[in-house]
Amino acid sequence: MDTTLPHVITTPYLTTTFRHGLTTSKLRHSNPRLFRSFRVASNVRVFSELKSHNNTATIDYTDPGWKTKFKEDFEARFRLPHVTDTFPDSVSMPSTFCLKMRTPVMNGVPGNYLSDEEWNGYINDNDRVLLKTIYHSSPTSAGAECIDPGCNWVEQWVHRAGPRKNIYFKPEEVKAAIVTCGGLCPGLNDVIRQIVITLEIYGVKKIIGIPFGYRGFSDKELMEVQLSRKVVQNIHLSGGSLLGVSRGGPEVSEIVNSLEERGINMLFVLGGNGTHAGANAIHNECCKRRLKVSVIGVPKTIDNDILLMDKTFGFDTAVEEAQRAINSAYIEAHSAYHGIGIVKLMGRSSGFIAMQSSLASGQIDVCLIPEVPFNLHGPHGVLSHLKYLIESQGSAVVCVAEGAGQNLLKKTNATDASGNVIFGDIGVYIQQQTKKYFKEIGIHADVKYIDPTYMIRACRANASDGILCTVLGQNAVHGAFAGFSGITVGTCNTHYAYFPITEVISHPQLVDPNSRMWHRCLTSTGQPDFV
Repeated sequence: MDTTLPHVITTPYLTTTFRHGLTTSKLRHSNPRLFRSFRVASNVRVFSELKSHNNTATIDYTDPGWKTKFKEDFEARFRLPHVTDTFPDSVSMPSTFCLKMRTPVMNGVPGNYLSDEEWNGYINDNDRVLLKTIYHSSPTSAGAECIDPGCNWVEQWVHRAGPRKNIYFKPEEVKAAIVTCGGLCPGLNDVIRQIVITLEIYGVKKIIGIPFGYRGFSDKELMEVQLSRKVVQNIHLSGGSLLGVSRGGPEVSEIVNSLEERGINMLFVLGGNGTHAGANAIHNECCKRRLKVSVIGVPKTIDNDILLMDKTFGFDTAVEEAQRAINSAYIEAHSAYHGIGIVKLMGRSSGFIAMQSSLASGQIDVCLIPEVPFNLHGPHGVLSHLKYLIESQGSAVVCVAEGAGQNLLKKTNATDASGNVIFGDIGVYIQQQTKKYFKEIGIHADVKYIDPTYMIRACRANASDGILCTVLGQNAVHGAFAGFSGITVGTCNTHYAYFPITEVISHPQLVDPNSRMWHRCLTSTGQPDFV
């Protein structure tokens, strides 16, 4: 029996706890911001794409002019913070970035910039990228994203990324820093490399790397790394991070003290939701102290769980590398008598890697993700379905995301340095329960378990991610020289765009169980609902 019903629910009625300790209180009843069509499961888990909870504007959908008001409110929320907000008298100058000229700054004449008025390679500040491209005519359409109960179409535009004709920092006065936070992810070195190369094209001579994440700002034993094109030329040929990574770090005030002491006025932060929350706090503290520092984020999360973006770097490589583990599990399962292969992949809150890997491989019989609740036991549970698969086809392969089924495990209050709850190992649990189940029912089962997590995180970026990392790194530098701060760069409908950090950190992007992609995955695996 299908226990789910289609609903259209206003997000302001929800109380949501977000990853990395970011929380919202109950949003106001008087602030009906966004409607979203989705299926509500028995645990009433919400898969809507929540917008920034900081907004307090009220939209009255009975007002004939509500669309205009919504657009104005949207434009205000997505306005990019700029150095002129704090320093209104800041004077811009012609950009030193011109690919026709190739000599950004005249030798020996600091501040004497050449320009080419005829080069049309710059982005106009009024250029925009359309955020949503599908018009859902009904709230019951698969994956519908509706602003109002009538599912009206309203254009939503974000700022196009790229080099501007005028810049707000003199290259010879810039000291830029790069920091990589969180865990490893394919492509970190590619982004570092391209940031350094692009900074040098602008004419920047002083570029440093902060070692081991935010920790490097406070640990006196960690020395900053001098960076140049010569240093980074070949670092993209290997995985990991030239600068090292770590979670957690000092207080924001201590980080900004370090920025001030080192004379850093451009900071490029590579990391996920928590890291971006830290970057935004650094930006706010710099504004509070009236420091002219541009803080630019580059979204790094292998889970692909950053809001509003097509994908984050490292994700394509993770899906590709996961195929190796899935294929190994498939061969093991199909080569054994009553073989069952279980593969655990990354995905704390979002099941994008598990879903896409299952869809890509075509070898998965059961895909389990955090967004979709499931039962192991019972007539409709996963184990009962595995019994059916063993009896009908002789073997089975299961793919499970690390954050799936945590309600089945013993809860702990332990957290890591980033404030993330330390999860139980769902992969090992399913392996143990599968062995126990088949033993109890008297059916032989040969269960093999594979966890390729750290092998995937440490590998080199593939071609697709390499291109993405290159362009993200370039656009991060363009954004900094354009005078923006407190922003991040990402892809939106295949185009590169800038987003205010506040709009992308409210909560992780989740797989919508009513989306076409999840439906495609279910079509591929042939699995039933495990509830």
